[in-house]
Amino acid sequence: MDRPDLPLPQLHAFVVLAEELHFGHAAARLGIAQPPLSQQIRRLEDRVGHPLFRRAPGRVTLTPAGQALLPSARQALAGLAEGLAAARAVGDGRAGRLRIGFAASLALTVLPGLLREFRQGFPEVRLDITEMTTAPQLDALRERTIDIGLLREPPDRDPELAFRTVLSEPFVAVLPSAHPLAARRTVRPAQLAGEPFVLLPRAAGPRLYDRITGLCEAAGHTPRVAQHAVEWQTVCALVEAGLGVSVAPASIRRIRLAGVVFRRIAPASVQTRVAVAWRRDDEDPLVGRLLAAVGRPARPDSPPAAGRTSRPGHSRRAALTARGAPDACS
Repeated sequence: MDRPDLPLPQLHAFVVLAEELHFGHAAARLGIAQPPLSQQIRRLEDRVGHPLFRRAPGRVTLTPAGQALLPSARQALAGLAEGLAAARAVGDGRAGRLRIGFAASLALTVLPGLLREFRQGFPEVRLDITEMTTAPQLDALRERTIDIGLLREPPDRDPELAFRTVLSEPFVAVLPSAHPLAARRTVRPAQLAGEPFVLLPRAAGPRLYDRITGLCEAAGHTPRVAQHAVEWQTVCALVEAGLGVSVAPASIRRIRLAGVVFRRIAPASVQTRVAVAWRRDDEDPLVGRLLAAVGRPARPDSPPAAGRTSRPGHSRRAALTARGAPDACS
Protein backbone atom coordinates (compact mmCIF):
# COMPACT_ATOMS: atom_id res chain seq x y z
CA MET A 1 0.00 0.00 0.00
CA ASP A 2 1.27 3.47 -0.87
CA ARG A 3 2.04 5.72 2.05
CA PRO A 4 -0.48 8.59 2.10
CA ASP A 5 2.08 11.27 2.93
CA LEU A 6 3.98 13.07 0.20
CA PRO A 7 7.65 14.13 0.48
CA LEU A 8 7.85 17.88 0.97
CA PRO A 9 10.80 18.42 -1.44
CA GLN A 10 8.71 16.85 -4.23
CA LEU A 11 5.73 19.03 -3.31
CA HIS A 12 7.96 22.11 -3.33
CA ALA A 13 9.31 21.22 -6.78
CA PHE A 14 5.78 20.58 -8.01
CA VAL A 15 4.44 23.95 -6.78
CA VAL A 16 7.35 25.90 -8.25
CA LEU A 17 6.98 24.16 -11.63
CA ALA A 18 3.21 24.71 -11.55
CA GLU A 19 3.85 28.42 -11.05
CA GLU A 20 6.62 28.74 -13.66
CA LEU A 21 5.32 26.17 -16.20
CA HIS A 22 8.90 25.99 -17.48
CA PHE A 23 11.43 23.38 -16.32
CA GLY A 24 14.44 25.66 -16.83
CA HIS A 25 12.92 28.58 -14.95
CA ALA A 26 11.67 26.33 -12.15
CA ALA A 27 15.08 24.66 -11.76
CA ALA A 28 16.79 28.05 -11.57
CA ARG A 29 14.32 29.22 -8.94
CA LEU A 30 14.90 26.07 -6.91
CA GLY A 31 18.67 26.38 -7.27
CA ILE A 32 19.07 22.92 -8.82
CA ALA A 33 19.81 21.54 -12.28
CA GLN A 34 16.96 20.59 -14.58
CA PRO A 35 17.50 16.79 -14.50
CA PRO A 36 17.06 16.53 -10.67
CA LEU A 37 13.89 18.62 -11.01
CA SER A 38 12.54 16.24 -13.63
CA GLN A 39 13.35 13.30 -11.35
CA GLN A 40 11.48 14.89 -8.43
CA ILE A 41 8.40 15.44 -10.60
CA ARG A 42 8.50 11.88 -11.96
CA ARG A 43 8.74 10.44 -8.44
CA LEU A 44 5.74 12.50 -7.35
CA GLU A 45 3.76 11.41 -10.41
CA ASP A 46 4.63 7.78 -9.66
CA ARG A 47 3.35 8.23 -6.12
CA VAL A 48 0.13 9.92 -7.30
CA GLY A 49 -0.34 7.37 -10.09
CA HIS A 50 -1.14 9.97 -12.75
CA PRO A 51 0.74 12.60 -14.75
CA LEU A 52 0.69 16.03 -13.19
CA PHE A 53 2.02 17.96 -16.20
CA ARG A 54 1.58 17.78 -19.96
CA ARG A 55 4.95 18.17 -21.62
CA ALA A 56 5.15 19.52 -25.14
CA PRO A 57 7.97 21.31 -27.01
CA GLY A 58 8.16 24.78 -25.50
CA ARG A 59 5.05 24.27 -23.41
CA VAL A 60 4.26 22.79 -19.97
CA THR A 61 0.71 22.71 -18.57
CA LEU A 62 -1.00 21.17 -15.58
CA THR A 63 -3.16 18.10 -16.04
CA PRO A 64 -6.48 17.84 -14.17
CA ALA A 65 -4.67 15.73 -11.56
CA GLY A 66 -2.05 18.45 -11.18
CA GLN A 67 -4.73 21.12 -10.85
CA ALA A 68 -6.40 19.07 -8.11
CA LEU A 69 -3.13 18.64 -6.20
CA LEU A 70 -1.91 22.24 -6.39
CA PRO A 71 -4.13 23.84 -3.66
CA SER A 72 -3.34 21.12 -1.12
CA ALA A 73 0.37 21.24 -1.98
CA ARG A 74 0.45 25.00 -1.40
CA GLN A 75 -1.45 24.58 1.87
CA ALA A 76 0.96 21.90 3.08
CA LEU A 77 3.98 24.07 2.31
CA ALA A 78 2.40 27.11 3.94
CA GLY A 79 1.57 25.06 7.03
CA LEU A 80 5.16 23.85 7.22
CA ALA A 81 6.49 27.40 6.90
CA GLU A 82 4.17 28.57 9.69
CA GLY A 83 5.20 25.66 11.88
CA LEU A 84 8.90 26.34 11.34
CA ALA A 85 8.40 30.03 12.15
CA ALA A 86 6.48 29.15 15.31
CA ALA A 87 9.15 26.67 16.37
CA ARG A 88 11.88 29.24 15.84
CA ALA A 89 9.94 31.85 17.82
CA VAL A 90 9.46 29.47 20.75
CA GLY A 91 13.05 28.28 20.59
CA ASP A 92 14.27 31.88 20.58
CA GLY A 93 12.05 32.78 23.53
CA ARG A 94 9.92 35.17 21.47
CA ALA A 95 6.67 33.19 21.68
CA GLY A 96 5.04 30.39 23.63
CA ARG A 97 3.35 30.14 27.00
CA LEU A 98 4.63 31.24 30.40
CA ARG A 99 2.74 30.32 33.57
CA ILE A 100 3.28 32.71 36.47
CA GLY A 101 2.16 32.44 40.07
CA PHE A 102 2.10 35.57 42.22
CA ALA A 103 1.35 36.57 45.78
CA ALA A 104 -1.68 38.87 45.90
CA SER A 105 0.18 41.75 47.56
CA LEU A 106 2.62 41.86 44.64
CA ALA A 107 -0.19 43.03 42.38
CA LEU A 108 0.32 46.29 44.29
CA THR A 109 4.06 46.53 43.62
CA VAL A 110 6.24 44.32 41.43
CA LEU A 111 3.75 42.53 39.20
CA PRO A 112 2.20 45.31 37.03
CA GLY A 113 5.49 46.86 35.96
CA LEU A 114 7.10 43.49 35.34
CA LEU A 115 4.25 42.20 33.17
CA ARG A 116 4.05 45.49 31.27
CA GLU A 117 7.76 45.41 30.55
CA PHE A 118 7.67 41.78 29.46
CA ARG A 119 4.56 42.22 27.32
CA GLN A 120 6.14 45.17 25.47
CA GLY A 121 9.21 43.11 24.61
CA PHE A 122 7.44 39.84 23.81
CA PRO A 123 3.86 40.49 22.69
CA GLU A 124 3.47 36.99 21.18
CA VAL A 125 4.01 35.22 24.50
CA ARG A 126 0.87 33.96 26.22
CA LEU A 127 0.95 34.76 29.94
CA ASP A 128 -1.13 32.61 32.30
CA ILE A 129 -1.27 34.45 35.63
CA THR A 130 -2.47 32.70 38.80
CA GLU A 131 -2.82 34.26 42.25
CA MET A 132 -1.21 32.03 44.90
CA THR A 133 0.28 32.40 48.33
CA THR A 134 3.91 31.43 48.82
CA ALA A 135 3.62 27.78 49.92
CA PRO A 136 1.33 26.76 47.02
CA GLN A 137 3.67 28.52 44.59
CA LEU A 138 6.62 26.46 45.79
CA ASP A 139 4.57 23.28 45.37
CA ALA A 140 3.37 24.35 41.91
CA LEU A 141 6.93 25.04 40.77
CA ARG A 142 8.08 21.61 41.92
CA GLU A 143 5.05 19.98 40.28
CA ARG A 144 5.72 21.97 37.06
CA THR A 145 2.28 23.52 36.94
CA ILE A 146 3.79 27.03 36.92
CA ASP A 147 7.10 28.23 35.45
CA ILE A 148 7.77 31.37 37.50
CA GLY A 149 6.78 32.35 41.02
CA LEU A 150 6.65 35.83 42.55
CA LEU A 151 6.50 35.26 46.28
CA ARG A 152 7.47 36.46 49.74
CA GLU A 153 10.09 35.02 52.03
CA PRO A 154 11.49 32.17 49.92
CA PRO A 155 13.45 29.35 51.55
CA ASP A 156 17.14 29.97 52.16
CA ARG A 157 18.06 26.86 50.17
CA ASP A 158 16.18 24.51 47.87
CA PRO A 159 17.71 21.72 45.77
CA GLU A 160 15.14 22.14 42.99
CA LEU A 161 14.39 25.85 42.97
CA ALA A 162 16.37 29.06 42.54
CA PHE A 163 15.44 32.48 43.90
CA ARG A 164 16.35 36.08 43.17
CA THR A 165 15.39 38.97 45.44
CA VAL A 166 13.55 41.74 43.60
CA LEU A 167 12.36 43.87 46.52
CA SER A 168 12.72 44.25 50.28
CA GLU A 169 10.19 46.35 52.15
CA PRO A 170 9.44 47.21 55.78
CA PHE A 171 6.33 46.30 57.75
CA VAL A 172 3.43 48.54 58.76
CA ALA A 173 0.79 48.29 61.47
CA VAL A 174 -2.74 47.94 60.08
CA LEU A 175 -5.21 49.65 62.43
CA PRO A 176 -8.88 50.62 62.53
CA SER A 177 -9.06 54.37 61.95
CA ALA A 178 -10.60 54.84 65.42
CA HIS A 179 -7.80 52.97 67.19
CA PRO A 180 -5.82 55.03 69.75
CA LEU A 181 -2.55 54.25 67.93
CA ALA A 182 -3.97 55.64 64.68
CA ALA A 183 -3.10 59.14 65.89
CA ARG A 184 0.62 58.26 65.89
CA ARG A 185 2.96 58.47 62.92
CA THR A 186 4.83 55.32 63.93
CA VAL A 187 3.98 52.30 66.06
CA ARG A 188 6.33 50.10 68.03
CA PRO A 189 5.59 46.35 68.11
CA ALA A 190 5.43 46.47 71.92
CA GLN A 191 2.45 48.81 71.65
CA LEU A 192 0.45 46.05 69.97
CA ALA A 193 0.74 43.72 72.96
CA GLY A 194 -2.65 42.37 74.03
CA GLU A 195 -4.36 43.34 70.78
CA PRO A 196 -6.29 40.71 68.78
CA PHE A 197 -4.50 40.09 65.48
CA VAL A 198 -5.76 39.32 62.00
CA LEU A 199 -3.11 37.43 60.04
CA LEU A 200 -2.68 35.17 57.04
CA PRO A 201 -2.61 31.50 58.09
CA ARG A 202 0.90 30.21 58.65
CA ALA A 203 0.40 27.47 56.02
CA ALA A 204 -0.01 30.13 53.33
CA GLY A 205 3.50 31.50 53.93
CA PRO A 206 5.35 30.06 56.94
CA ARG A 207 8.40 32.32 56.74
CA LEU A 208 6.37 35.52 56.38
CA TYR A 209 4.11 34.49 59.26
CA ASP A 210 7.15 33.72 61.44
CA ARG A 211 8.77 37.04 60.53
CA ILE A 212 5.66 38.95 61.63
CA THR A 213 5.19 37.00 64.85
CA GLY A 214 8.95 37.14 65.49
CA LEU A 215 8.86 40.93 65.23
CA CYS A 216 6.29 40.98 68.05
CA GLU A 217 8.05 38.33 70.12
CA ALA A 218 11.25 40.35 69.97
CA ALA A 219 9.22 43.18 71.57
CA GLY A 220 8.14 40.92 74.42
CA HIS A 221 4.77 39.53 73.39
CA THR A 222 3.25 36.80 71.24
CA PRO A 223 0.45 37.95 68.91
CA ARG A 224 -2.99 36.69 69.90
CA VAL A 225 -4.47 35.71 66.55
CA ALA A 226 -8.23 36.24 66.55
CA GLN A 227 -8.88 35.77 62.82
CA HIS A 228 -7.13 34.34 59.79
CA ALA A 229 -7.62 35.49 56.20
CA VAL A 230 -5.92 34.17 53.07
CA GLU A 231 -5.64 37.54 51.28
CA TRP A 232 -4.38 40.90 52.53
CA GLN A 233 -7.46 42.63 51.14
CA THR A 234 -9.55 40.48 53.48
CA VAL A 235 -7.17 41.13 56.38
CA CYS A 236 -7.67 44.86 55.92
CA ALA A 237 -11.44 44.43 55.67
CA LEU A 238 -11.52 42.51 58.95
CA VAL A 239 -9.38 45.18 60.60
CA GLU A 240 -11.82 47.82 59.32
CA ALA A 241 -14.65 45.79 60.88
CA GLY A 242 -12.91 46.02 64.26
CA LEU A 243 -11.92 42.37 64.59
CA GLY A 244 -8.31 43.21 65.35
CA VAL A 245 -5.08 44.78 64.14
CA SER A 246 -2.42 43.42 61.85
CA VAL A 247 1.20 43.77 60.76
CA ALA A 248 1.71 43.65 57.00
CA PRO A 249 4.23 44.45 54.26
CA ALA A 250 4.34 48.18 53.49
CA SER A 251 2.90 47.70 49.99
CA ILE A 252 -0.45 46.84 51.61
CA ARG A 253 -0.90 50.61 52.07
CA ARG A 254 -2.15 50.69 48.49
CA ILE A 255 -5.34 48.94 49.59
CA ARG A 256 -7.90 51.69 50.05
CA LEU A 257 -10.44 51.21 52.82
CA ALA A 258 -11.99 54.21 54.55
CA GLY A 259 -11.85 52.72 58.04
CA VAL A 260 -8.23 51.56 57.97
CA VAL A 261 -4.96 53.40 58.55
CA PHE A 262 -1.40 52.19 58.14
CA ARG A 263 1.40 53.28 60.45
CA ARG A 264 5.10 52.63 60.08
CA ILE A 265 6.62 50.06 62.38
CA ALA A 266 9.60 51.51 64.23
CA PRO A 267 12.37 50.61 63.98
CA ALA A 268 12.10 49.50 60.35
CA SER A 269 15.09 47.15 60.47
CA VAL A 270 12.94 44.02 60.02
CA GLN A 271 11.87 43.74 56.39
CA THR A 272 10.14 41.24 54.16
CA ARG A 273 11.81 39.92 51.04
CA VAL A 274 10.08 39.50 47.67
CA ALA A 275 11.69 37.08 45.24
CA VAL A 276 11.23 35.58 41.82
CA ALA A 277 11.48 31.77 41.85
CA TRP A 278 12.08 29.23 39.09
CA ARG A 279 13.23 25.63 38.63
CA ARG A 280 16.98 25.21 38.45
CA ASP A 281 16.69 22.72 35.57
CA ASP A 282 14.22 24.76 33.52
CA GLU A 283 15.68 25.34 30.04
CA ASP A 284 12.67 27.19 28.65
CA PRO A 285 14.08 30.38 27.07
CA LEU A 286 10.94 32.26 28.15
CA VAL A 287 11.96 31.80 31.78
CA GLY A 288 15.29 33.42 31.02
CA ARG A 289 13.54 36.25 29.20
CA LEU A 290 11.35 37.02 32.20
CA LEU A 291 14.27 36.82 34.61
CA ALA A 292 16.08 39.34 32.43
CA ALA A 293 13.03 41.62 32.65
CA VAL A 294 13.08 41.36 36.44
CA GLY A 295 16.60 42.77 36.44
CA ARG A 296 19.00 43.03 39.34
CA PRO A 297 17.97 42.68 43.00
CA ALA A 298 16.60 45.84 44.56
CA ARG A 299 18.17 47.48 47.61
CA PRO A 300 15.90 47.75 50.67
CA ASP A 301 15.16 51.42 50.00
CA SER A 302 14.97 51.30 46.22
CA PRO A 303 12.03 50.71 43.86
CA PRO A 304 11.27 47.19 42.61
CA ALA A 305 13.62 46.02 39.89
CA ALA A 306 10.74 45.84 37.43
CA GLY A 307 9.99 49.49 38.16
CA ARG A 308 13.50 50.48 37.07
CA THR A 309 12.95 49.10 33.62
CA SER A 310 9.41 50.30 33.07
CA ARG A 311 8.42 53.11 30.76
CA PRO A 312 8.65 56.77 31.74
CA GLY A 313 5.56 57.67 33.65
CA HIS A 314 5.74 54.55 35.80
CA SER A 315 8.80 55.77 37.69
CA ARG A 316 6.67 57.88 40.03
CA ARG A 317 4.58 54.87 41.02
CA ALA A 318 7.71 52.76 41.60
CA ALA A 319 9.21 55.50 43.76
CA LEU A 320 5.97 55.74 45.72
CA THR A 321 6.18 52.03 46.41
CA ALA A 322 9.70 52.39 47.77
CA ARG A 323 9.08 55.52 49.87
CA GLY A 324 5.64 54.48 51.04
CA ALA A 325 2.18 55.70 50.16
CA PRO A 326 0.26 57.95 52.52
CA ASP A 327 -0.34 56.37 55.92
CA ALA A 328 -4.11 56.82 55.99
CA CYS A 329 -6.65 55.53 53.52
CA SER A 330 -9.44 57.82 52.46
